[in-house]
Amino acid sequence: MSDVAAPALQDAWPQMLVLTAALAGFISSAAFVRRRLSRGEPLVAERPHSRVPWEASDVALVVVVYLMGAMLMARAAPEPRPLVDRLVGNVVLSLGTMLAAIAWLRFRGADWPALGFPGGRLRDDVAIAGRALGLVVFPLLMLAAALNALMQYEHPIVDFLDSNHGLAAAALVVISAVFVAPLTEEFFFREVLQGWLENHFADEAGVAVALSAIAFASAHAGQGLAFLPLFPLALVLGLIAERTGSIFPSVLLHALFNAVSVFLLLAQPGRGPVPG
Repeated sequence: MSDVAAPALQDAWPQMLVLTAALAGFISSAAFVRRRLSRGEPLVAERPHSRVPWEASDVALVVVVYLMGAMLMARAAPEPRPLVDRLVGNVVLSLGTMLAAIAWLRFRGADWPALGFPGGRLRDDVAIAGRALGLVVFPLLMLAAALNALMQYEHPIVDFLDSNHGLAAAALVVISAVFVAPLTEEFFFREVLQGWLENHFADEAGVAVALSAIAFASAHAGQGLAFLPLFPLALVLGLIAERTGSIFPSVLLHALFNAVSVFLLLAQPGRGPVPG
């Protein structure tokens, strides 16, 4: 082996480790799916849950509040904004809008189960998220890598890691991509939007799941071709939310998927799949 090839393989070991684990998870989850289908059992058992009480006007209000917050933050900050300010600002804006939306929907009569927080099924939620991660992460990693070869992935997190190193930068990325983004995006897309769509398409749950997935993928436009692998991920997230009436398993799956992506980015900054 040449002196050039040896360091290259040594640097690639985190990616190879992740891909090997992802392939093993895919084989295991695919076998689980095959067993469930052969027995005529659903992939995700349906849990009884009521319809959400909010309407289209409430969904529109949440969107308007988020956009107004983004406009106010953009006007208050100098241009061009430093990347760290953009990341911190997005965390604050997302969490602030989520808390405001929860307060408004509670005022409108929604209880905690209607908001996607039924509780009491942590073990089942972890099992659902783990099996779903095994099923989606390997093919989506492969798809993201192929698409990245066609059009370079662009995201503030990649730019931030290219220009910032150390534990503080890594911690900010983890907080943003692994904790805040999954929690807030699952609440907005799977609970607020999809929950209302399930009411609107009461007899066609698949339509609600597909429309919320389109909205989720569209929200990531401008990040290269990232929206393409994010669409099937969103379909899986939406199916889980629709079957369980809870955002806990979808938040956990989203967080684990982003954690894999962040690990690859930290192992080799500027490259790897996309945090959703």
